[in-house]
This record gives sequence, structure tokens and C-alpha cells, in this order.
Amino acid sequence: MSFVDYLQALPTERLKLAQYSARSADVERALLSCEGSLSGLMALLSPAAEPYLESMAQRAAQLTRQRFGATIGMYLPLYLSNLCANECDYCGFSMGNKLKRKRLNHEELRQEIAIIKRRGFDSLLLVSGEHETKVGIDYFVSMLPEVKRHFSFVAMEVQPLSEDGYRCLVSHGLDAVMLYQETYNPQVYRQHHTRGNKQDFAYRLASAERIARAGVDKIGLGVLFGLDDWRFDALLMGHHLHYLEHQHWRSRYSISLPRLRPCTGGVQPKVALSDKGLVQIICAFRLFNPQLEISLSTREPAALRDHLYRLGITHISAGSSTEPGGYAHPQTQLDQFEIADNRSVEQVVDALKAQGLTPVWKDWEAGWINQSP
Repeated sequence: MSFVDYLQALPTERLKLAQYSARSADVERALLSCEGSLSGLMALLSPAAEPYLESMAQRAAQLTRQRFGATIGMYLPLYLSNLCANECDYCGFSMGNKLKRKRLNHEELRQEIAIIKRRGFDSLLLVSGEHETKVGIDYFVSMLPEVKRHFSFVAMEVQPLSEDGYRCLVSHGLDAVMLYQETYNPQVYRQHHTRGNKQDFAYRLASAERIARAGVDKIGLGVLFGLDDWRFDALLMGHHLHYLEHQHWRSRYSISLPRLRPCTGGVQPKVALSDKGLVQIICAFRLFNPQLEISLSTREPAALRDHLYRLGITHISAGSSTEPGGYAHPQTQLDQFEIADNRSVEQVVDALKAQGLTPVWKDWEAGWINQSP
């Protein structure tokens, strides 16, 4: 059974009713033992868990330090292009938005790489709009080797590809793929994706399985909180994670928790996710999966990010740009969304160290594998 089949067979209305009917006893039981339990995750994401947020936070912080130590992995996004053939009403890159379009060439890519390396980063996330012809597999194959020469860990956040496409990119150095479903509600998904290949809900949903079969080391899941009921979307993401870890256990997994941010032509949240709700999601997933990597981007404001690091976050970006060529030649009209944490890399690092946390710039090197003592 694929996850598409799994989701279609899931009694979602009954499950949502159960989530909103959870009681204190369900939350207390989940606090005692939640690891790997979807019913426990449901309780911890429910309204009934709100009075237990402090207990959840303490337990989440403890589990995070046990598994990851006092470390935070550092990464940076590098936007290759804002060309896009989709209409998505929450994204600044949406095809109908009137903005200057750009695709980096090799010289522009090298300029971006030089700046990022000077800032100390060794983990990179390549991002682009979804345009199969102009920013497709041939373009990625031409750019990836140049990137891989300079960075030990390279992830991509681009349009869904075929299994062969992912396998080809792995052969050129790809380490991870981040591919977010946006929402697990197919009806709401259709409302926000009105044109282009991204309209295909099932193809996108099945992408993580293609990525895993292609041998990608790490797979990132996520939803865009605000498009639908955040509690239920988070629970269904938990089901997706649970399915993948059992069916495709050779890959590692991470989640990202982006909230809707202002952008050109953007929509307002249907169900806004408060700061308190974001804390609840982070803590619930840490109790559900102590080894899970959880990323926090510069979408969130500085003060909030500083308070979230210890609760379950394992990876953060800093000093980010969300436009192609944005490190060498900033032009805010090309942004995908507004950044909320505009601090420099040095300021973010200082904030981490003030909490006794250690920023980790490099934790992977291919040459470390199979070496004699």
C-alpha cells in the first residue's frame, strides 16, 4: 500500500473528531509514553494538551539534548531560480505574479557560493521555483557538481521528480530532498493550486517514496501552516512520517514547520498558527520521535527563534536570502516570501552560544566513511 492509498483509506473525519475530543487522561498517558504512538501524537496536538505545554516543553528539551547534545546544525538556502509554471496563491514565485524572473548561470552561482562559504556554511539547501523545462533535471545536473565541490552536504527543495531523476542527482552528489505537501487536505490543496503540475496532489504525495527508493539519504517533510486546520495537518504529517520510517527505513527524516508569511499576491491564513501552537507542534513531534530532525527557518522572528532552539530544534538557517542571486545582489522584489529574522549570521551564532548551544557547520564528509583507524 502506498501512502496515497493509506491516506485515502484513513477515516479522516472520525480521526479529526477524536483529536478534538481528546481528554486530559489521553494527554497524560501520551506524556508518559508517546514514542512511535500515533494516538499519543494525536493527543499531544489536541486542544486538550494546551494546559500541559510546560510539561511537554521540559520533556522535549530533555529528549533533544539526550539525542543531539547541545548542538544546532547550520544551513543556508541558495535560490537557483524564481521561474515557476504553477499558480499557488500563497507563494511570491507564483506564475501570475508580476515580478522579474531569474535563473542563475554558472558565474552567478559561483558568486553566491563564494559569499556563503565566507560565512562559514558547509550545508546548503538549493531552492527553485517549479519549472520543468527551464529549471528541470538537465539544469540541476549542470549545477549540482559545481555546488558539491564546495559543500559537504547538499539538499534540494525543487519540484517533484521521477525516481530516475532523483537517482541521477544522487549520483552527482545530492544528499537530501525537502518536499513539502503544503496541506494533506486534498480539497483545500485544490483551492490553492489552480494551475500547473503542482495541481496533482497524489503525485506530490507519492514523491517521498520515489525519493527513498532512489537512495536519498535524508527526506524532509512539511506542511504550510495556515492553509488548513494546523492541528490536523500536523497529525497527518505524523502519519506520513510514521509510514515512511517503517516502509523506507534506510533514509533519515526531518520536518520543517513553516507558517504563512507575507508575499506578493499572498493569501491570509485560514486557521492561523499562534506562537503557542508552534511550540505545541515542536514538542509533540519531539516526544513522538526523539531522533527526528526539526528545522526552523528565518520565516520566524528573532526573539521567537531564540526561545525555540532548546525545545526540539536541530537545524536552523541564518542570514538567509529567498531570491536568486540574493547574496551577491539583493533585490527584494524577487523574494519568495518575507524573512522575519534579519539578523546576521554572527548575531544568530552569538544568540546560540549565549544559551550554551554549539553551532555545527559540518557534520558530514564522504571521506570519513570506511576509513581505517
